[in-house]
Amino acid sequence: MRPMLTRDLIARFPKAELHVHFDGSLRPETMIDLARANRVELPSTDPVALRRYMLVDDARDLEDYLKRFDITVSVLQTPEAIERVAYEMAEDAARDHLLYMEVRYDPHLSTHGGLTMDEVVAAQRKGFDRGERDFGIKIGIINCTLRHYRPSRSVEIARHSVRCKPLGVVAFDLAGGEAGRPPGLHGEAFDIALAGNLGITVHAGEAAGAESVAEAIRRCHAMRIGHGTRLYEDPALQDFVRDRQILIETNITSNVQTRAVRSAGEHPVRRYFDAGLAVTLCTDSWLMSGVYLTDEYWLAHRSLGFTREEIHRMILNAFAAAFLPWPERQALLARVQDELEGV
Repeated sequence: MRPMLTRDLIARFPKAELHVHFDGSLRPETMIDLARANRVELPSTDPVALRRYMLVDDARDLEDYLKRFDITVSVLQTPEAIERVAYEMAEDAARDHLLYMEVRYDPHLSTHGGLTMDEVVAAQRKGFDRGERDFGIKIGIINCTLRHYRPSRSVEIARHSVRCKPLGVVAFDLAGGEAGRPPGLHGEAFDIALAGNLGITVHAGEAAGAESVAEAIRRCHAMRIGHGTRLYEDPALQDFVRDRQILIETNITSNVQTRAVRSAGEHPVRRYFDAGLAVTLCTDSWLMSGVYLTDEYWLAHRSLGFTREEIHRMILNAFAAAFLPWPERQALLARVQDELEGV
């Protein structure tokens, strides 16, 4: 007989995190150190107070939620800072029993102090490589462009992303304020990413409706959808996403924080799963959302009734949809299936 599902048990499950933001996952203690070294002013120099300030539980909408990221980006302007945060993310992920993680970031955000985007990604890779060696986790990089950028900058970031594939850039993404900014405006950048054989995931259906998801798929070649919270508004499109098993990277806590849903218990991930869509759980950001992946699965169990077997399925969905070569995915899937059965 299997043991009762608890948070501690879920913590022991092998997991994959496919949607977490680099600039949303710093340790408060690290922020304070980096701010002191680079003469950056923070809202507080007390780690407990800073953690509380950075937790976004008072946002009115997605735009309000995103304002906290200006603070973390301010301390990510040197190679040393970027490498340190990358290494610490690997350590924190391993502590939550993540075997694989894809970390997304707009490298242009760290060029304000004179770095090039190539130098930004190289610093990330250096930190992730050390973390992979020390903690036994594998990490891919997803480069983002932002919706408020002019399309030519998105093209520049896409070309840079293709060029940085040897550094472990596995995919290209569109993030930032969604309402009133359709993804198709950046279509040329996604054409470049696709031509360069990058994976493609797009934030869509969070602060805009199902039409944003449709455009992400039809114009931006999305292979996965970040959030997809309002996909249910178009049943025919939902069936299309189901039939092609386009993975929905679900972020329950973050969607409550941005007012995309009123409560965890009302999140549509339950209906998506029951309808046969490929869904997995993700955190969005460890600092601003105040959760790790174990917390999200535990929340899904408590608020939406997900069973152990259903949680196993969502975990396996993540490994199956990872932006990894198929042989590597097959090997990881086999390992994870064995480990899940043994916990």
